[in-house]
Amino acid sequence: MEFAVSRAGTTRVTLHGGSDTTACDDATDQLAETLETLAADGVIADWEIEDADVYEHPAGPFDPYTITLEFSVTVVVEADDADAATELGADAIDEALADADFDAVSYTSSPAASAD
Repeated sequence: MEFAVSRAGTTRVTLHGGSDTTACDDATDQLAETLETLAADGVIADWEIEDADVYEHPAGPFDPYTITLEFSVTVVVEADDADAATELGADAIDEALADADFDAVSYTSSPAASAD
């Protein structure tokens, strides 16, 4: 049986930006490109970026911003039941984000499976 497994989390992106707004927009665009690539490759089924906030402001004029981004991703897995799907989906999400070099990923929700 096919299940969709979703999980929400946060990650950080460090980059140079002209202002808080520009840095958040640039970080959101960078994360969106990565997630879109994962979706196009069939690694994830769906994604959403919910919010971007400045985690750390530059200490000096040429120092970068660190932006915290909230996101959610969904994968589709084949499993006998929802419990097995949850475990398989969580592993698939972990692997996809690790392969995409996401930094400092922390999950804000447990994986949730629903019959597709």
